[in-house]
Amino acid sequence: MMAHEQKRIALYTGAYNHIADGVSLTLNRLVAFLLEGRADVLVLAPTTSKPALEHQGELEPVPSVAIPGRAEYRVALGLSRQNRERLRAFSPDIMHIATPDLAGTQARAWAHRRGLPIVASYHTHFSSYLDYYRMGWMQPLMWAWLRSSYRSCSHIYVPTPSMADILRSHGIHDGVELWPRGVETDIFHPDRRSVAFRQRHGFSDDDVVVAFISRLVIEKGTDVYAGVIQAVQAEGVPVRALVVGAGPAEDNLRSMLPQATFTGHLSGDALAEAYASSDIFLFPSETETFGNVTLEAMASGLPTVCANAVGSKSLVRDGETGILCRARDTADFTQAVCELIRDTPRRAAMGRAARERSTQYSWPVILGRLNDCYDRLLKEKN
Repeated sequence: MMAHEQKRIALYTGAYNHIADGVSLTLNRLVAFLLEGRADVLVLAPTTSKPALEHQGELEPVPSVAIPGRAEYRVALGLSRQNRERLRAFSPDIMHIATPDLAGTQARAWAHRRGLPIVASYHTHFSSYLDYYRMGWMQPLMWAWLRSSYRSCSHIYVPTPSMADILRSHGIHDGVELWPRGVETDIFHPDRRSVAFRQRHGFSDDDVVVAFISRLVIEKGTDVYAGVIQAVQAEGVPVRALVVGAGPAEDNLRSMLPQATFTGHLSGDALAEAYASSDIFLFPSETETFGNVTLEAMASGLPTVCANAVGSKSLVRDGETGILCRARDTADFTQAVCELIRDTPRRAAMGRAARERSTQYSWPVILGRLNDCYDRLLKEKN
């Protein structure tokens, strides 16, 4: 199969340890899984002197700069000579591209010249981000770039069937494979609900806590969340707002919701406790390709009120595990939240159904599926 006893995978990503988001967490989990399975992995990615994550595996830093005004994001400037020399010394069997930027293009070209199998994973719903930043006019150029980027890829891994449909509708047909995300159902669990957490944050037993748990950036729908909480309060429906996360939209959220509880960034057991100690998960984002936080909320036994958009609609069963609302429609979200606040038995039934559905998303099975794809490609090549 290879000149090595075990497969060697080079992974390029624009997000690995400098930011704690869904992409970086998923890829770190993938690398840990591959290393446990005795694969060799080299990660090429931007980094920083104060990373947000303790990364998995060997990281080869790619030159990058912070985006002005959004320092948590970095843009790779392309592969350096040192990066190329490290790739050559590592001698990968597969090149995995997780970000189709300049460095990703160069990594793909490097692998193509050497006849290596190339795969890509689609993590970011780029077109919806362009809409948020009033750059929708760039969508034809973006899709042309993506078609070119993925043309030489044997596989393109997408997290949901609806995301696969979108790629196909834009002319990206060949090699599209489903690779969803998983959740640690033993960590994110209804049993993590904590009276002490609620008391610590001033929530009584009777309060209905509506949580927003994500990076605090406008493209996650922070403005819609704030608008819904305001509208629910204006209708005289008792509600408590819990915001978990950090980011540049925090100041605006605090000004719109002065009585909300803000915890900052949480992880591990503290994050699991925050989910399970809430009552409703409200997530208006329409930019998700999957929705890791939605799945974590479901595993924690929460009914989820989400945008009827690419990521959430593949997870949430409308009317059974939660409610899907029209994207950016504050009135529709408000109605859904008010209904669940007023109907405790329905809220509880949805939470139980959400928990049950979440158990289908086992990380070992999902990561093993991707590993099987790698093995299939290598078998075909040899």
